[in-house]
This record gives sequence, C-alpha cells and structure tokens, in this order.
Amino acid sequence: MPKRQGTFPPKPEPPAASAPRAELGEEEATIRIGDFPQLRLIAWNMDPDMRLTAKGALSLYERNWRHVDQGNMPPHERELLERLILTAGNGVLHV
Repeated sequence: MPKRQGTFPPKPEPPAASAPRAELGEEEATIRIGDFPQLRLIAWNMDPDMRLTAKGALSLYERNWRHVDQGNMPPHERELLERLILTAGNGVLHV
C-alpha cells in the first residue's frame, strides 16, 4: 500500500480573492422583519429581529398574500413592497 503524503485531514484551500464591491446590491440587502407590520404578521413564527434577503421577503409576501391587510399597510412598507417587486420580482407580484 502506498504511503500517504501530506497532512490528514487535508488542509482546506484558501478562499479565492474576490473583487471589492463598491455598493451592496438588492440581493445582499437585508430587511428586518420587525420593521414592517404586515411582514411581521405573516412572519409570526420568526424572530422579529431576523433579517431576510429581498428575495426571501418577497417570497414571504407572495406565499402569504391572503393574510396581508393592504388597508393597514403603512407607507414605508408599501414602498418596500414596491421596491421588492421591481428588484427581486422583476416587476411582478405572484399572488
């Protein structure tokens, strides 16, 4: 049987250097559940301090749209939803 060379377990390769980013894109933006009342209601089983990606937040709105009280949605949450639809939903809310 040939003898092993090197260390065991093998040392992991160092991560590849990534280019510096000038700004965070929408994919990397996070949305705190507790900052938006209707999102908080539909995410009742999640910690209000939990943060979601734009796609994750939009997906939650879409899956639970029947529980969203649009009449009680504050302006800042409407603006968030519109921004999510444009950026993460490619202009479409799937409900």
